[in-house]
Amino acid sequence: MEALLFPKLELPTVEVLGESKAYPINRIFCVGRNYAEHAKEMGVEVDREAPFYFLKSALSFVASGSTIPYPPGTSDYHYEMELVMAIGAPVFKADKFAAAKAIYAYGAGLDMTRRDLQLHARGKGRPWDLGKDFEQSAILAPLTLASRFGAVGPQRIALWVGDTVKQDARLADLVWLPVELVSHLSHYYHLQPGDLIYTGTPAGVGPVNPGDKIRGTIDGLTEVTLTIGKPE
Repeated sequence: MEALLFPKLELPTVEVLGESKAYPINRIFCVGRNYAEHAKEMGVEVDREAPFYFLKSALSFVASGSTIPYPPGTSDYHYEMELVMAIGAPVFKADKFAAAKAIYAYGAGLDMTRRDLQLHARGKGRPWDLGKDFEQSAILAPLTLASRFGAVGPQRIALWVGDTVKQDARLADLVWLPVELVSHLSHYYHLQPGDLIYTGTPAGVGPVNPGDKIRGTIDGLTEVTLTIGKPE
């Protein structure tokens, strides 16, 4: 085995409720504009022909309950509350039946966003990487097995900043449901255990500042929490 120039980075992991082993995180796929009301508040329309995606590095993962610094390069740092899927079996070019079997667990997550950088890139027709894929931007609570969570639909998804509710919707409002997303995405990638899919956020996104405490809930899942610290 060849010697390494520097230590190899270990994959981050997230707890799975009721399981003795943690879930290692590989890739993080995120779905854009998957709630019609959120698309409307962002001044765009939902593309109902097919979902679209962006990615975050596994190194963007942060465990729920953390305190993280206000990120560099932005003055408009936003929360986005999301249902997250964890893939538990290899799947490629899957129909909906195979896609459903590949969903191992669900979790409550936050897709933190440098909104000013995202909108600047969007206005120039450029990728969203600076606005979306940055350190400590993918927060995730412990996972719940899909078999225990049940069918996605009636569950409430909500987010508070302090004591003020900012987002409040139902998973039934998703334009593309989890099984549809896995099936569609598997026609472009060989999805593997360790892949996460953030399924999009409802309306009500907005900025947070140092000192703010965020709490997000989805019925049947462990809540996700985050505290915003001072800039580094």
